[in-house]
Amino acid sequence: MTPYESLFRHVAVRVPAERTHRIGLRALAAATPVLPDRTPDPSLAVHAMGLTFPSPLGVAAGYDKDAEGVRGLARLGFGAVEIGTVTARPQPGNPRPRLFRLPDDRALVNRMGFNNAGADAVGERLATLRRGGPLGTVLGVNIGRSKAATGPEQTVADYRYSARVLGPLADYVVVNVSSPNTPGLRDLQGVDALEPLLAAVRDELGTTPLLVKITADLDDDGVDAVADLAVGAGLDGIVATNTTVARTGLASDPAVVDACGAGGLSGAPLLEPARRVLARLVARVGGRLTIVSVGGIDDAAEARWRLEAGATLVQSYTGFVYGGPAWPSRVNADLARS
Repeated sequence: MTPYESLFRHVAVRVPAERTHRIGLRALAAATPVLPDRTPDPSLAVHAMGLTFPSPLGVAAGYDKDAEGVRGLARLGFGAVEIGTVTARPQPGNPRPRLFRLPDDRALVNRMGFNNAGADAVGERLATLRRGGPLGTVLGVNIGRSKAATGPEQTVADYRYSARVLGPLADYVVVNVSSPNTPGLRDLQGVDALEPLLAAVRDELGTTPLLVKITADLDDDGVDAVADLAVGAGLDGIVATNTTVARTGLASDPAVVDACGAGGLSGAPLLEPARRVLARLVARVGGRLTIVSVGGIDDAAEARWRLEAGATLVQSYTGFVYGGPAWPSRVNADLARS
């Protein structure tokens, strides 16, 4: 166990998870000018979707919702930073507490509910970032549906607005239809609802690469249907997977798990579900789309496994939370040695 992990265990039983996250993100942003630059080894560069990723390892959406720590995360060694999820309208998200740790499983449970500053505010922040010069990383923007947007027409208009505002500032855009924390959102993974939504976002983005993010809870037929739609709609890739609502096979005390309540589970327990979806996607669309594998990536060995299994890129959130600020550079160094 590293000193950071020992400290994390100490903090985990004393400080609420969301408060710790906010403190950590603000500290990262403040310290960015003096952080050592952990630029990945040039051998790790990946060329995909017309972009050059300094490393295949990115930080998943959810960590930096409002683009507050992009430059700091780049300096830690992430080859991509996917901000968001951002919605067209600002919204506070679900009531607190809404983020919980399960240290015995190296997992998190969240029901954040897309809390974010909204597309206009985030767009202004991204414009300021862009004016400051190269970011040192690839910038992805993950967009979702505002809670107030109900019905098919409002939903499409909501995603359209976010794409219009944020697309010109992003290197790529991800349509999130897979979070379990916005009522009805996962219904959009059905082809009938997803097809017009993706067409509308594509229309707004023009040539900016577009991906869709799916859940670990889709069955094989559902994965195949989304994969086929992504190819047919001319998408550039698929991000797989989002969190799961399942709670099977956990080492944590069941009472502790129950106390977390509803929400998406992330971290090590997602390893096998994420591998299953990756294998299905590779078999269905391998070579035709960029596949970003996320879920349960805790070290370089697992990142390497995903890449060798057919993923183009990988992402982590919970592994980074548990591993600490030196984690991405350690993973990069291990990948470069392999």
